[in-house]
Amino acid sequence: MNDESKTHFGYSKVSPKEKTQKVRHVFESVAENYDVMNDLMSFGLHRIWKKFVIHIAAIREHQTVLDLAGGTGDLAAAISKRVGEQGTVILSDINASMLHTGRDKMIDNGVMNNLRYVQANAEHLPFEDNTFDCVTMAFGLRNVTFKEKCLASVYAKLKPAGKFIVLEFSKPDEWLQPIYDRYSFSILPWLGKTIAGDEESYRYLAESIRMHPDQQTLKGMFEQAGFDECRIVNMSGGIVAAHIGYKY
Repeated sequence: MNDESKTHFGYSKVSPKEKTQKVRHVFESVAENYDVMNDLMSFGLHRIWKKFVIHIAAIREHQTVLDLAGGTGDLAAAISKRVGEQGTVILSDINASMLHTGRDKMIDNGVMNNLRYVQANAEHLPFEDNTFDCVTMAFGLRNVTFKEKCLASVYAKLKPAGKFIVLEFSKPDEWLQPIYDRYSFSILPWLGKTIAGDEESYRYLAESIRMHPDQQTLKGMFEQAGFDECRIVNMSGGIVAAHIGYKY
């Protein structure tokens, strides 16, 4: 297999099919402890980052919203309240274990019956074009094999004037990089081993962050996919960034 037919799984190069299988295995492994580990890994900051996404999404009643790679449903639950009984939220994830964990969590928390669950590949979304007022994606894009296909698919499924918001780990400020590296490659795998009994999956998560496009590169990919008025909002010293693009 030549190098051009390979993609990244963390720091390793694998075939696209192999990456899909490996990513699926990672999230099957972490699904049960996903929420606890998110709180530990981010010191609870992921909740603030997600609240900011909800704020800039400016979601209104009656709208139709897709939470892509929605995992255990933090964003979907908040969006459900915003769109109301006449709106629709679709919680979508490629991984069945994550989707089942999210559905169980939503049922336990009594989330509105305006929430649907769809197992789907972000590169080939199984919805009609011009369906959604807004698409959100938190900490999922870096795990997509062909990010350009994901961006193009989302663009097609958005209604005119719809928006796509990606919340993702990004490139931190220069002064923060050494601290962040030590945390990512020493403390994070240790937390995975100690709390979740899975050091390798959390080592992959750290590596996948490093291999993800930086802020300006991802903005360029948004623009290449056709999005307008693309902007970046850095949070926590650039550790996390929100990318926003509109379909006009």
